[in-house]
Amino acid sequence: MSLSTHVLDATSGGPAVGVPVVLTSGDTEIARAITDADGRARLGETGPGVHTLTFATGDWFAATGRQGFYPEVAVTFTVFDPGRHQHVPLLLSPFAYSTYRGS
Repeated sequence: MSLSTHVLDATSGGPAVGVPVVLTSGDTEIARAITDADGRARLGETGPGVHTLTFATGDWFAATGRQGFYPEVAVTFTVFDPGRHQHVPLLLSPFAYSTYRGS
């Protein structure tokens, strides 16, 4: 299964460039990435099961000269079909976030 994410900054209405992201399964780190100029990151291949994407939002807000309430956002999800691409977007603001299963 391939996995990607897209982080959008709800305050600016644009992509969140330079957000560090780590993909883990249990205690095992699978991949690391940093969002690109469009706020996107590809995290490679992984198998079925429970996985977590952890976004270093506190570091990102500090780097952009802003203060955020959440030092990190962890999105835990289950992959049932390893043959299907998984896309996990994150909509981010200093005091809120939301996510959903993308396509």
